[in-house]
Amino acid sequence: MNSQLPEDMSEIRIFSGSAHRQLAREICQNLGVPLQPVKFSKFSNDNLYVHLGCSVREKQVFLIQPFSPPVSDHILELFMMLDIARSASAKSIHAVIPYYSYGRSDKKDAPRISITARLIADLLATAGATHVITMNLHSPQVHGFFSVPTDELTARSILASHFRGRDLSDTVVVAPDIGYAKRAAEFARMLGVGAVAAGNKQRFADQSVEIEIIGDLRGCCRAIIMDDEIATGSSMIETIASLKESGIREFSLVCTHGVFTADAPKRLAAIPEIKEIVTTNTVPIPPAKRLPNMTVLSVAGLFAEAIRRNFSGQSLGDLFVSWKEIETDGAASDEGADPGL
Repeated sequence: MNSQLPEDMSEIRIFSGSAHRQLAREICQNLGVPLQPVKFSKFSNDNLYVHLGCSVREKQVFLIQPFSPPVSDHILELFMMLDIARSASAKSIHAVIPYYSYGRSDKKDAPRISITARLIADLLATAGATHVITMNLHSPQVHGFFSVPTDELTARSILASHFRGRDLSDTVVVAPDIGYAKRAAEFARMLGVGAVAAGNKQRFADQSVEIEIIGDLRGCCRAIIMDDEIATGSSMIETIASLKESGIREFSLVCTHGVFTADAPKRLAAIPEIKEIVTTNTVPIPPAKRLPNMTVLSVAGLFAEAIRRNFSGQSLGDLFVSWKEIETDGAASDEGADPGL
């Protein structure tokens, strides 16, 4: 990291829920501080028990927990850790949520449903969070659901660095959904790619979508398809099918959150035109879900820098500049990515 560590880090306490302790360890390694112990267990009636293993009185507390499966258990763990820190007189309580899965529930598109992205944001504040750090929310309006200060980091510069130095003259950057088109256009500018397209998507069920491509694909034979997450893979698969009809023959899939639910890895592996899948380690990706053409880049350095600047009262502004490079001890995650990246 370029930033100098504050001389006294004794006022910081970092804890991790059970969702992604490996990422929490990487963040702490970047900061040069210990990951504090937490005890989790369940009573015979399935009630959860959580115990923070050190004093947090008048300390700045950072609680790291992505909303990865089992989502409800991990959310409750975070709520309980927040409540414990507040009750134990922590000076400030930062909920570090690399993957905010309920961000997809951001609008009332049917009667009698919950806008759960807002509900969870309200509950975080109620449980005791005084600040939230997250990454790549599903849509911009989700940021406005939080009643406490919230920093939404982006992984675009980390993802774009993966493609640095390549000849992308015959490449188009594609957003599977028009709602993601602005972010895809920014990614294309970072790569120096002039061709951008977006999908007009209609979702009928979790694994059923139809996509019509909008954009000029003339002169393009390769596509970088970018989205905030890959879950079932349906959006990516339908986008590929539509692009193949327009003459695109090679695909790179890029996302921040590699959730890969159900049989998504198997479905993606069955498409030979997919040359690579590039994601980050905001959620744990077990070996069974890793494909030979998958690269997992670490966001630990970026989160560590955000934590460091919050702790020392520095601005986070230049973390959001597209080509601002955050130097880390290694750009690739030790969870299976190529360490040479």
